[in-house]
Amino acid sequence: MRSRSNSGVRLDGYARLVQQTILCHQNPVTGLLPASQDQKDAWVRDNVYCILSVWAVGMAYRKNADRDEDKAKAYELEQSVVKLMRGLLQCMMRQVDKVEKFKHTQSTRDSLHAKYNTATCSTVVGDDQWGHLQVDATSLYLLFLAQMTASGLRIVFTLDEVAFIQNLVFYIEAAYKVADYGMWERGDKTNQGIAELNASSVGMAKAALDAIDELDLFGAHGGPKSVIHVLPDEVEHCQSIISSMLPRASTSKEIDAGLLSVISYPAFAVEDMNLVNLTKNEILSKLQGRYGCCRFLRDGYKTPKEDTSRLYYDPAELKLFENIECEWPVFWTYLIIDGIFYGDEVQVQEYREALDGILIRGKHGIRLVPELYAVPHDKCDEEYRNPHTVDRVAAGKLPHMWGQSLYILGCLLAEGFLAPGEIDPLNRRFATAHKPDVVVQVSPVAENMKIKKILQKHDINVDTISEVYPIRVLPSRILSHIYAKLGQNKNLKLSGRPFRHIGVLGTSKLYKIRNQIFTFTPQIVEQYHFYLALDNGMIVEMLRTELAYLISCWRKTGRPTLTLPITTSMLTEDGTDIDPAIMSTLRKVRDGYFAGARVQMGKLSEFLTTSCYTHLSFLDPGCDGGLLDDEDDDRYSPDSEREYNDTPHDSTNEGNNLDDLDSYINQLLRNSTIKTHLPSTKEKCKKHHPLTTMHSTRNIFSLVAKAKGIDAPNVSMCLPMKILTGHRKSLNLVEAPQPHDVKAPEREFYLPKDENGVLDSEQLVKQLKTCATLQEQADILYILYMINGPDWDTNFDGQSTTVRSLLMELYGKAGMCQEWGLIRHISGLLKKKVEVLAEACTDLLSHQKQLTVGLPPEPRERTILAPLPPEELIKLIYEASGDDISVAVLTQEIIVYLAMYVRSHPSLFEEMLRLRIGLIIQVMATELARSLNCSGEEASESLMNLSPSDMKKLLHHILSGKEFGVERSMRPVESSATSPAISIHEVGHTGATKNERTGISRLKTEMKQMERRRSVDEQSFFSGHSTGSSGILSPRAMRSSSPSSPSGTMSPTGSVGLHMGWDERQGQWLRRRRLDGAINRVPVGFYQKVWKILQKCHGLSIAGYVLPSSTTKEMTAGEIKFALHVESVLNHVPQPEYRQLLVEAILVLTILADMEVNSIGGIIHVERIVDMANDMFLQDQKAFGGSECFF
Repeated sequence: MRSRSNSGVRLDGYARLVQQTILCHQNPVTGLLPASQDQKDAWVRDNVYCILSVWAVGMAYRKNADRDEDKAKAYELEQSVVKLMRGLLQCMMRQVDKVEKFKHTQSTRDSLHAKYNTATCSTVVGDDQWGHLQVDATSLYLLFLAQMTASGLRIVFTLDEVAFIQNLVFYIEAAYKVADYGMWERGDKTNQGIAELNASSVGMAKAALDAIDELDLFGAHGGPKSVIHVLPDEVEHCQSIISSMLPRASTSKEIDAGLLSVISYPAFAVEDMNLVNLTKNEILSKLQGRYGCCRFLRDGYKTPKEDTSRLYYDPAELKLFENIECEWPVFWTYLIIDGIFYGDEVQVQEYREALDGILIRGKHGIRLVPELYAVPHDKCDEEYRNPHTVDRVAAGKLPHMWGQSLYILGCLLAEGFLAPGEIDPLNRRFATAHKPDVVVQVSPVAENMKIKKILQKHDINVDTISEVYPIRVLPSRILSHIYAKLGQNKNLKLSGRPFRHIGVLGTSKLYKIRNQIFTFTPQIVEQYHFYLALDNGMIVEMLRTELAYLISCWRKTGRPTLTLPITTSMLTEDGTDIDPAIMSTLRKVRDGYFAGARVQMGKLSEFLTTSCYTHLSFLDPGCDGGLLDDEDDDRYSPDSEREYNDTPHDSTNEGNNLDDLDSYINQLLRNSTIKTHLPSTKEKCKKHHPLTTMHSTRNIFSLVAKAKGIDAPNVSMCLPMKILTGHRKSLNLVEAPQPHDVKAPEREFYLPKDENGVLDSEQLVKQLKTCATLQEQADILYILYMINGPDWDTNFDGQSTTVRSLLMELYGKAGMCQEWGLIRHISGLLKKKVEVLAEACTDLLSHQKQLTVGLPPEPRERTILAPLPPEELIKLIYEASGDDISVAVLTQEIIVYLAMYVRSHPSLFEEMLRLRIGLIIQVMATELARSLNCSGEEASESLMNLSPSDMKKLLHHILSGKEFGVERSMRPVESSATSPAISIHEVGHTGATKNERTGISRLKTEMKQMERRRSVDEQSFFSGHSTGSSGILSPRAMRSSSPSSPSGTMSPTGSVGLHMGWDERQGQWLRRRRLDGAINRVPVGFYQKVWKILQKCHGLSIAGYVLPSSTTKEMTAGEIKFALHVESVLNHVPQPEYRQLLVEAILVLTILADMEVNSIGGIIHVERIVDMANDMFLQDQKAFGGSECFF
């Protein structure tokens, strides 16, 4: 017999350790492992981690086999792994109905259970009796299912199981917006059963999605039907959220040692090495002790101060756990493996020695990893006084099988039995490796020959949609419907992927479906539900954003290919040339660079060999379910404008299978062409400028109201769309310039009445047939809509035609004339919604930005704290907007723009926690009123008439913190657009820093300068602004509009703007405060400084609400939960500039908090401090002969 080598002897020792500490507990029937001898239930997460050491020892035997017995031992261990993984699969498949429900609801009641009966695989507690929703546990299972399958193990046996795994992918792909209970099963650290978004769950989901994408679950024996598909946009959503959250773990946990599993082995979910190191250093500096790491700050689990008779903690009780949190050795095992993967031998040696010193010696000298080390009950006071000095005692499970398994795995790696690549066959460890530069392939395709010839005149050669055949060009919504077929299984009653819109990462691939090649256009060019794609300037802006996103996020093999259709809507008004914005973009793309991205323009046929491909094998013949037997295929919109219905296809050579596919696609493309009923607008729209046209019929709205049985007084409005938008109120501008006294000429507009004096709808329809302008048609349709409703049959020209269909036709005409105010209002009447509104809202929320909609103050302003279904979100927006449906539509638009910026420019949102959409809209209108020197109503209408691209530009200026100006500009004479032409430009080339934006640094400088001035020339204080006169509130006026006064916000229609202007710099400071207050921007470290203040006083009083010092007992300084609590108090101040003054006053108070004093008072009234400062300022002005305008 051959002698055993030294390495073989050591490996046998680890095999015995695995057998004695882990495998001896494995259930022989189900293969599951109980948590301990006392806790017989099997936790999904613990089971996966426990079996890792068995998998590792089995691979080590196979790699280092000295004799045949070693190979047999390897097979035996591998089958133990397979048995456990299949046992967990059986547990989850028994809850297949929950997987199906959760895909659509993301409800905690519909989630898979976190633990199961070890002997029967059944559930052990009710749906609401445990924090079951733990996305990280399901993701961890999928991650190691992929890794083990890639290593050669076969765990999945049937196609039904493949379908279930595919649906588990759908289960976790929304992790970036799902609040769960996290890896410690507690959710919020108060342990009150409050779910929250956890970075550990999002990161593990991202890793699992990355790992299992395009993986064949049958391994070398599989085929196309056993391949798992993951949409890259869902992976990138998770990546974006985890990057924005770290090093913060969740809303209630500023740091969590569990993040080690996300930034290092096994997930390797973070691609930025700097962020990895930052998170790791935060964990070590704040959580590491002498016996391991705390899970998180103020963790009360098994501490001597924990009341075990209660499941939940009192909020103020958390302070008791500070400095006595239990320390867990398991985190040192993570750090050992982390050092091995990153080649840090010093770290590996350091933590191996430290771990050896705290292991417990069991029978026969085996080394056991305890669950945790706790402070003895009689040593708590000493530990409070001198943290990390008291000797702790082992407590909890022994061994802690999760930690025991990782300890064995670390030893095998450290001693060379395994290489890192062998336990990471899918190469997750290279996540932080340098990525090659991405070149985006852009292929313009012309809608018809006319457009192709126009482009040829500009030396741009493209194919038409017909000429690219056999490549099929389809809109992205078709791809969404196609992916809805993925994962369908009749045996398990699984419906497949929920219908979701496909992002640019998904549409930038070529798809092989039944031996055909398909390309899908990005959603930005689809004039489908919403009007953004009607603006060519907006298309260019969205294209810029999407290209930047592609460059930063593309990780696939092959280049991204973006198919850009050039359609008739991209032509100039006379149809003889391409819109200048589109043409300029095409030239830049042709030159090779656009928006900082390297691009290559060409035809689709030229990119076939370099593009990224995905084979959608689930649509192959013989797959479960037919293409045309699903009710969900009718989820297209009846109001879509124009799609590629003329895309050619040829099914003659492909048999019935291709016919089936073609019929399915044609069914999805099917839409009814909008018939033309309204008379053509013979007169150009330009003859009626929106800012000069008014109606003389002041009683129109009273008549409409009386027709509906409402007694309403006559009203007078000066609005661009006349009757259609006449009900809209101006946007409660913070300051209101002097309105112009010039009255525009009035035109008569006669309303027919019947013999009873009631509006005659039939006669209105007859008048509609003779209206020659969009405005008059809009007026009549609005009245018909308000009186009879959208579904009233007008019987237009003897045909059944509803008011809704006529509004749809008018919507199309308004789009051609670029009547943005009219477009927005009709969109509101038709209840149009942005297709990606829910996704945009979720993006913002997932980046820890709360949203409010509606104009302030509460209760009109509504807060959105969690992702909502699209229908519920739309309902909330319309309710918050009151009667103004145009504001509701604009709110959707602003949310989409904010989501675009948070994805492409996340730095714009630093130090912002709550985005108040209504207040942002209000300030945008205020800026227009100030710069254009117009009335509040005109400013509101000017805002509504901005094109989407100009609206997005204005929003960017407000977010960026740079000064800007707004001016009217002249339109070309030949233009038929009636929207006011407005140009937006920066003032200067450098933006203010954050400290400067809050006004502290520069304020000190200004005060010193004023001290040196004994005589001040009035003209130096009150000169006009270069871009228009600024109506600036005096300090007294500012105080009079404080929250304590009855009139919270100044109404532009009820007050006259002050004919007073500051020096340009001081005028900018008022604007700066207003803008920063509107977007809730605060200085860096503001919330941590507030926390320090609260420790030295009884509380801060703001706007009648007290922020008590007791909050510091529940929350730590770095918790986002504390920051949100501070924001909730500050947001009771409706005036943005006044809010910002209060922020600055609080910041000054932090100077006192930094001093070595125990207390700075009881309840500090911040408003009184500001008022006193204002009085002192007025006294100084009197003393130095200041202007009367101050008083």
